[in-house]
Amino acid sequence: MGEHHRHEALGRTWTWMAALAVICIAGGFLALINPFGATIFAVTLAGWVFLVQGVIQLIHAFRVRDWSGFIWSLGLAVLSLLVGFVLVADPLAGSIPLTLIVAVLFLATGIAKIMFALSLRGASGWIWVLASGLISVALGVMILAGLPSTAATILGLLLGIELISNGVLFLFVALGLRNLGAPL
Repeated sequence: MGEHHRHEALGRTWTWMAALAVICIAGGFLALINPFGATIFAVTLAGWVFLVQGVIQLIHAFRVRDWSGFIWSLGLAVLSLLVGFVLVADPLAGSIPLTLIVAVLFLATGIAKIMFALSLRGASGWIWVLASGLISVALGVMILAGLPSTAATILGLLLGIELISNGVLFLFVALGLRNLGAPL
């Protein structure tokens, strides 16, 4: 397949990417309008994923009972099932540990970005890396300081922002794909 035909084939897919962009952007705005509902949805979805993972891992563990890692596999299956059950049974309570993990990730990535920025000091743009790190640390501290009340909405807000960001990216990709399919 020549380069021209490959571009034409990609160009015909732009509407699918544009539809995905619209879905992501709409979902993102819905999450921002109702961050509490989005948090509950995200935590419940995570709970179901843990439950399915636990069931599959449990089946796998019993199919390889003679394996030396059977106990570990069984233990991880039980842990996944417990986490899934807790998240599905009480998503609001389950949002607290997930929010704590998010806060710690913000702090860790913020500190890493600050250290990276300091190693780049003097290079063009290093101050932007530093600013990004400081913002991440500040967000992590704000989330931690607001626990447990921040747990009710922060995951939904982050989900909304992520969906909108992805939607905008997909929109630009769709427009680029459309241009690939345009006649020369």
